[in-house]
Amino acid sequence: MGKEFRGTIADHPDFDAGSDAEALYDAMKGFGSDKEAILDLITSRSNAERQEIRAAYKSQFGKDLIDDLKYELTGKFERLIVVLMRPPAYHDAKEIKDAIKGAGTDEKCLIEILASRTNEQIHNLVAAYKDAYGRDLEEDVIGDTSGHFKKMLVVLLQGTREEDDVVSEDLVEQDAQDLYDAGEAQWGTDEAKFIMLLGNRSVIHLQLVFDEYQKIAEKSIEDSIKSELSGDFERLMLAVVQCIRSKPMFFAKRLYKSMKGLGTADNTLIRIMVSRSEIDMLDIRECFRLRYEKSLYNMIQDDTSGDYKRTLLKLCGGDDDMAGEFFPEAAQIAYKMWEISAMTKVQLRGTVRPYQNFDPASDAQALRKAMKGFGTDEDTIIDIVAHRSNAQRQEIRQTFKSLLGRDLMADLKSELSKNLQRLILGLMMTPAEFEAKMMKKAMEGAGTDEHALIEILVTRSNQEIQEMCSAYQNAYKKSLEDAIASDTSGHFKRILISLAQGAREEDPADMARALEDAQELADACNADSGDLEDKFMSILCTRSFPHLRRVFQEFVRCSNKDIEQIIKKEMSGDVKNAMFAIVRSVKNQPSYFADRLYKAMKGLGTDDRALIRIMVSRSEIDLFNIRKEFKETHDASLHEFIQVETLVGDTSGDYRKTLLILCGGED
Repeated sequence: MGKEFRGTIADHPDFDAGSDAEALYDAMKGFGSDKEAILDLITSRSNAERQEIRAAYKSQFGKDLIDDLKYELTGKFERLIVVLMRPPAYHDAKEIKDAIKGAGTDEKCLIEILASRTNEQIHNLVAAYKDAYGRDLEEDVIGDTSGHFKKMLVVLLQGTREEDDVVSEDLVEQDAQDLYDAGEAQWGTDEAKFIMLLGNRSVIHLQLVFDEYQKIAEKSIEDSIKSELSGDFERLMLAVVQCIRSKPMFFAKRLYKSMKGLGTADNTLIRIMVSRSEIDMLDIRECFRLRYEKSLYNMIQDDTSGDYKRTLLKLCGGDDDMAGEFFPEAAQIAYKMWEISAMTKVQLRGTVRPYQNFDPASDAQALRKAMKGFGTDEDTIIDIVAHRSNAQRQEIRQTFKSLLGRDLMADLKSELSKNLQRLILGLMMTPAEFEAKMMKKAMEGAGTDEHALIEILVTRSNQEIQEMCSAYQNAYKKSLEDAIASDTSGHFKRILISLAQGAREEDPADMARALEDAQELADACNADSGDLEDKFMSILCTRSFPHLRRVFQEFVRCSNKDIEQIIKKEMSGDVKNAMFAIVRSVKNQPSYFADRLYKAMKGLGTDDRALIRIMVSRSEIDLFNIRKEFKETHDASLHEFIQVETLVGDTSGDYRKTLLILCGGED
């Protein structure tokens, strides 16, 4: 039985090349052109049919259709229509030619094409390159690249990967061990072993190898590649692994990165939308929705315009914003994502560590000197406070009082101002004092900052929550639970109060119970009783994170749905946001914080309270991991974002300087 068609563009049922050629000729003759007719016709014919139309056009009118389209159309719309008219292998050839000509090389284009094409597509590409340019593609790639990056590209250019029916079961464990021995198990990396295995073994074989590797290394092959390799070679090997795991997810990520942020990478957008429209666009759409919580259709709609947008939307083929059942490919990916999340042991790393030659008396004296007399020496204050651990800062506070008889917090408050003051005071508090103050700030005044309440209560450990509750009682003579109860209402209030108990289970996953919990959640989604929120709260607010990873994994199997999409579709407002935050934190907490930081800085103005809260509270826990997730998702470093986004309103640059020290470096 043949594989189900997963594209969005198929052969036209009543195809007539001569009639279509005439229609296109009519659409372009005279003054101006009928762009609507052109895009409607071309996007409703398969590539093979378009080649027949091109031949018919030349025989009927003695002209080249692509030349006429280039003459009549302009801009990105013209580029997109022309790409649709080229045979796929010739377009890949042109993209690679453009990527390696001139002064610089577009390595991302090379990586995308060579990591994702099948053996047959690679052979067709090599032949098309020779035909179009009279040159040998391998020689041109060798002449334009270097090192291990070049070696892996040459391996991929052979198009000799074992086919999917080749699975050497006796070699799976050996290959996984060889990869581990080549990287994690030794000082330095045996890149040749990575190249040989990842460049030649079949897709299904390598999927089994990656599962086995996870058991041996207790981390994913992707994490090992990130720590063992670097530069373009690292990016190429990650692309190969992502394509082995799931080409649709690989392309979904590439599409997202092509459209987010300032400006659109139109070449990438066009290349992927055209090249996958007859292969797996339906799966890409589903993976896009699964990963980014919005549809590809909507993102194209928001990010492009005019006839260019209309053509891209035709290739996209439909909107997926309403939660529905998974396609088989996406269900498999979702299940595997939760499995990897459950099995991976993440080593959390902060960016602020205890200062080696710490002397609290010396620091206390230096801080007093920095604040004495006319003017304040902010540089000294920043240098000391941002380079000491929180435990060391508490020693400085005590020493300042015992040596000088003064309250360091009061002095800092009077000497500093605005965001720098808030940031330095936040760093000088104990974590529990700081969290309590952040909770108080989120609830005082006219409006409530629900996002801050959710973020703190969802992500803190039981001990951290209990210490925060004590600090809140001491500072404000009122229990945190009472404050939440008087400031919120309904299901949202109940969720927050449940989380504020600091009583989440801490046991490892219980697989039998995880299956029961998953089935209960699935049944609640299908019931009309209206107790969906109650059932979700009873499980999501009480079970341990390792257990919930297994629950969410089994939920995919029980319901064939995505837990995040169910929350998005069936819930609303603050309840939806709280449940969403729990799922995101369970899946990957550093990624959740990276997303919160991105939202705090993008758009008009910066949410400085959120920025300060996360940078202070995570600096000794997992800010290094957050940085890595930020770079992975947003294609820009956190360091870079802070540098640009905190310029406004920070005339002295001291606030920005302190944040950058906490950030701990460029990625």
